[in-house]
Amino acid sequence: MTLDFSVVTDAWQTLLMGVFGTLFLAASGMILAMVIGVLGVVILRAQMRIPTFLVNAFVEVIRNTPFLVQIFFIFFALPLAGIRLNPTMTAVIALGLNGGAYAIEIIRGGVESVPEGQTEAGLALGLHKGEVFRLIVLTPALRAIYPSLCSQFILLTLTTAICTSISAYELTSVGQRIEAETFRSFEVYFTLTGIYLVISLMTMWLLAAIGRRAFNYPQR
Repeated sequence: MTLDFSVVTDAWQTLLMGVFGTLFLAASGMILAMVIGVLGVVILRAQMRIPTFLVNAFVEVIRNTPFLVQIFFIFFALPLAGIRLNPTMTAVIALGLNGGAYAIEIIRGGVESVPEGQTEAGLALGLHKGEVFRLIVLTPALRAIYPSLCSQFILLTLTTAICTSISAYELTSVGQRIEAETFRSFEVYFTLTGIYLVISLMTMWLLAAIGRRAFNYPQR
């Protein structure tokens, strides 16, 4: 069999748009995940029985069910309740919910690593609880958990490939269309593998650079 990579080089513009689609889904999903993660930890720290139960139940359900089932539930089951979402919005919400469950556990671990004495010192200085959590607890916790959050973002970026199952516009769905038109499976998926690898490596480099700049202060 003769390899012919012209089928992917000729479609480079389409593949580039697929890369942008993947990055959009990943970034939007991670932003939503971070919001869910921080809110979830705030609720857990408030120690209210019913909200705490709901957050813990959410974490367990999401972490112990496949992402494919989750995205199918949002896309195919919610319309039965009158909630209809387009593929892109469904993908962002599914990625955000999935990433949010893991973000809650990551952030909670970081917050619990902050000595309780620092919180008591902040309260003694007259700061209200919101300021104590934001300035004294969350900020140093983010420094400790930043590598884990970066890994979660990379994983979420790669998970976007599953969103092709509901026809969301991203790199894998673009590759499938090219493969269906050309029947060049090896060339297409070999190229997709390389592109995902480049995306992951560049994202890791960018996040590492951001981390060095954002957390470049003495640790006490």
